This record gives sequence, C-alpha cells and structure tokens, in this order.
Amino acid sequence: MTTFAEPAKDLQLPAEVQDLLFREARTANSFSDEPVTDEQVRAIYELVKWAPTSMNTQPLRALVLRTEQARRRLLPLMSEGNRAKTASAPLTVILAADVDFHEHIPQVFPHNPGVKDLFAEESGRVEFSKLNSLLQVGYFIIGVRAAGLAAGPMTGFDAAAVDREFFGDGNRRSLVVVNVGKPGENPWFDRLPRLDFEQVVETL
Repeated sequence: MTTFAEPAKDLQLPAEVQDLLFREARTANSFSDEPVTDEQVRAIYELVKWAPTSMNTQPLRALVLRTEQARRRLLPLMSEGNRAKTASAPLTVILAADVDFHEHIPQVFPHNPGVKDLFAEESGRVEFSKLNSLLQVGYFIIGVRAAGLAAGPMTGFDAAAVDREFFGDGNRRSLVVVNVGKPGENPWFDRLPRLDFEQVVETL
C-alpha cells in the first residue's frame, strides 16, 4: 500500500479533492457494468473546456462509443492487451486532434480573428493541434476523475486504422483511446513510484 505525504497545505484544494484528482486516482484496467450517463459526459466537458490551450484554439475532438456495433469496429484496431478492458468498459472515448481547428478561431478568439490566416497551411497546423490536444487529453482525464469515475487511457492501438474507420473526413487524428466507468474487479496494477521534487525541478 502506498503511503502518501501529508496533503499540501499550500494548495487551495481541500485534501479530499487532492486525493480524488491525483493521489488516490488510478488508471483502471477493469470496469463494472454501471453505466456512464450522457449527463456525466456533458458535465465532464463543461468543466474541462475552461482549461487553457494556445490562443484558445481547443483542437481536441471526442468520439463517444456507446453501442456494441461501434465497439466491435474499434476492438480489432486495439492492441491485444487493450481489447478485453475496452470490451468491458461501459464507455469508450476516442480523443483526436482536429487539424482544421483554425476554422473556429473567429469564434474562440474573437478579438483577433485574423489569427486564422496564420494557419492557412495544413503542415503548420498538424503539430500545433497535436500538442494542444494532448494538453486537453490531460484535462479530460482529470475531468473524468472529478466526476467520480475512473479513466483508462490507452495509446496501444492502430491510429491510422482508427482514423480511417471513424474519421473519414481526414481532419481528425486519433491520439488516445480512453475507457471510462466505475472500477471493476481487481482494477489496479501496483502503484508505481514517482520522481522526487529534487529530480525534476531546478531553480535558477
């Protein structure tokens, strides 16, 4: 059993919220059959949409898979070790970067809509959309935890095949597949250690 340090008193979040979002939160590898509602999915988005992205571009797109038919299309494209838990999760979300995010700039950056012209070339949008979408993936996982649910993010899948199967427009590029739900039987692997502050943070 992992022993945590005393909850940080210099943080504004209550200790129980620190635990919910970070210390006691885990990546689930099995799920119960308790459903995840549309209302929960919307609440997660309505919370995490406020987190920052560069120039407020918000390039992340989410495809929620609920039906058995949709799940059957995804399972063969997952790596073998990720198929069983994906099949058992009550909800699976494909998180993707929209390389045509710039079309929304007049809406999300209204004080300077001309910024859209900086992204006229797709080659300049691909890495930008990926970087900012990955920021939003992290926010999404925290949002799932805030809803009292467990997230099981996975990058073990054939991204090109997922894009062909689910994103025929060619504008969305899949990044992470996330299973969402209440933890099931034996859901956790052993907790792995984290790097110490002194190993990570340097002050000049």
